[in-house]
Amino acid sequence: MTALAGRPSAICARGLRVRLGGVEILHGVDLALPTGRWTAVVGPNGAGKSTLLRGLAGLVASSGAVELLGRPLADWRGRERGRRLAWLGQGEVPSGDLRTYDLVMLGRLPHLAWLASPGPVDHAVVEQALRATQAWDWRDRPVGQLSGGERQRVLLARALAVQADVLLMDEPLGNLDPPHQADWLALVRQQVAQGRTVVTVLHELTMALGADALVIVAGGSVRWHGACEDPATHRALEQVFEQRIRIHPLEGQWVALPR
Repeated sequence: MTALAGRPSAICARGLRVRLGGVEILHGVDLALPTGRWTAVVGPNGAGKSTLLRGLAGLVASSGAVELLGRPLADWRGRERGRRLAWLGQGEVPSGDLRTYDLVMLGRLPHLAWLASPGPVDHAVVEQALRATQAWDWRDRPVGQLSGGERQRVLLARALAVQADVLLMDEPLGNLDPPHQADWLALVRQQVAQGRTVVTVLHELTMALGADALVIVAGGSVRWHGACEDPATHRALEQVFEQRIRIHPLEGQWVALPR
């Protein structure tokens, strides 16, 4: 399957179906997400967005086929896949006793031999990730002492510390105030500029419209996959939200406003 704009696929799904609690949530999704781009997954509540992301990551039982970087996901061994695919889940609550620095160091585990201690490169990467998320100053604090927004930035640092080719993030803006949302956007753009692929599930439609492409999900199916600047993408987004929003240009970007 060819990804949008002719690029090779970072992640590709064919006939992806997921059942949860005996109910089919995803109904045979076909999707190819291009390398070196940021794709935002959007849609109404209960559309299946998070389930789709978890299916692409191999975190839920599914049928159909998923490929990561041109290889079936099942063919990647755990540690090898862990180096190529990083995950930031929705509402993660890490152990409160864990030191912030140590939590971020967990992102380096796929790079370490069994029972090996982190080396200078690992410590340098962790410091870089903590500084990038403005969390370096509380590196020695237990995670349980952090606010929700601070904890979210530390979890983002852990994901960045993996230095994976593909980064999947489910609702990464939870608990972040607007300035730190802007910082998050800058980090995503930095990752893409370095050749990485970023896929995010977002409720913040205006933020999502800053991505390279949108995947619009409703009723467990992909209703549209297109470039964010394409008027057809705007129409598809307005339609899936029952014409209750309208996409407008504002100072060089697109914004979603209630009608």
